[in-house]
Amino acid sequence: MGDELPDAAPIGLSKENFLVQLLTNWSQTLEDVAGLEEASGMISVVGGMIGLQINQEYRQHFGRDLMDRELVAQVLVDLKRRIDGGFSIERITDEAIVLVNSKCPFGSSVNGRTSLCMMTSNVFGKIAAENLGYARIELAETIASGDGRCRVIVHLRPSDSASEIDGREYFSEQPL
Repeated sequence: MGDELPDAAPIGLSKENFLVQLLTNWSQTLEDVAGLEEASGMISVVGGMIGLQINQEYRQHFGRDLMDRELVAQVLVDLKRRIDGGFSIERITDEAIVLVNSKCPFGSSVNGRTSLCMMTSNVFGKIAAENLGYARIELAETIASGDGRCRVIVHLRPSDSASEIDGREYFSEQPL
């Protein structure tokens, strides 16, 4: 047993597993030290940068300056599929794109770490706003908060109604 090589040890460590542990432990540390609001804000900044990068890659792939509502919805589902999420389109209207998710890319490590949901909010918000001019991301249900699934509403028009202020607003950085 003592002469065994390390690579034969039954250790559940991979690059992906390590990065998930790194990010989830980092978010938990931020929440514990700075508080949920500050942690969410810091993760939002990173999510926004990632959203802009991903948006640019999809635009280049499709050879478009802007993606329409239907393509944005498909891109949001596709990007989550690529990182092992389980998003699907519930519906698309002129007012909103509604997505549901059965599987978080962070797995069970996301439980109780709601600040990580800002990654989804900001990536989705940046992509939607950069292509459609505006987005308000409402995290109506999240796996992180114990809902059993995620339900994300990408509102495509600003609301004047005080009852519709849930979510975080995003605006295009470039005039459309």
